[in-house]
Amino acid sequence: MSNLFDLLVAGLATGAIYALVAVGFTLLWQTSQTINFAQGEFVMLPAFLMLAAMHVGAPFWLAIILGILLSMILLGLAFKLLLVDPMMRHGVLPLAIATMALAIGIKEAVKQFYSAEASPFPSVVPTGDISILGHAVSLQSIGVLVVAILAVLGLTTLLNRTSLGHQMQAAAQNPTVARIIGVPVERMILLTFLINAFLVALASLLITPIYLAKFSSGEVLGQAAFIAAIVGGFNQVRGAIAGGLLIGVLDNLAAAYVSTQYRAAVPMIFLIAVILFRPQGLLGRAEERTV
Repeated sequence: MSNLFDLLVAGLATGAIYALVAVGFTLLWQTSQTINFAQGEFVMLPAFLMLAAMHVGAPFWLAIILGILLSMILLGLAFKLLLVDPMMRHGVLPLAIATMALAIGIKEAVKQFYSAEASPFPSVVPTGDISILGHAVSLQSIGVLVVAILAVLGLTTLLNRTSLGHQMQAAAQNPTVARIIGVPVERMILLTFLINAFLVALASLLITPIYLAKFSSGEVLGQAAFIAAIVGGFNQVRGAIAGGLLIGVLDNLAAAYVSTQYRAAVPMIFLIAVILFRPQGLLGRAEERTV
């Protein structure tokens, strides 16, 4: 039971990070019909930006600020203006292919200009163990889970309880009507890209101390978050959150009770089952399109 409790806590912590990245998938799809297959590399890159800042003498707190700001400029503003906007005119498929190429480019650039070796990364949350209900639980897992939950709560509060959030939702649900009633749709879409960039930078800050800074880490993170978004419901933020937590727990349990070699297969099998029996996702809503 103690081992199961530890696995559940660690799985929820990992799942909370998946949820942050999956929410980014969902937000971009809702507002601009963009599927960013470089999302995993977007999580990997901020850690290397922060490491580079520390290597030139910046303290860790300043490196975090610089890493987040650079991520929002490069992975939010520049990504939208230089890649998404030009490619969107050619349709969703060319844009998807372009983001796949971007993922390869980012990964190879980090490998070439930084290092192919895994690098340690300082943690923003304390290490060690704490006793909860008689079980020794990692403080790092608790800290990651708390920070991720606070970020998600902040985002949902922004979307559901502020005028800015209501405008973002209006722009996502019906851009034409939103423009008629005076919502600056393009500005709301850009804001969504900036929020996604902030979320991936936060996810990078939380997960890199656990799995180290590696140029190849984005592949696993992107795949897990993409599965989480589909399982939970690609058109619902709450679905992405639930899907992330579920996939994180499922992944940890599969590694412990099935096999570490086939741990990635269990979420994939679950994904296939969801697509077959509930294609809109566990919390998603069915959509109808006129052809």
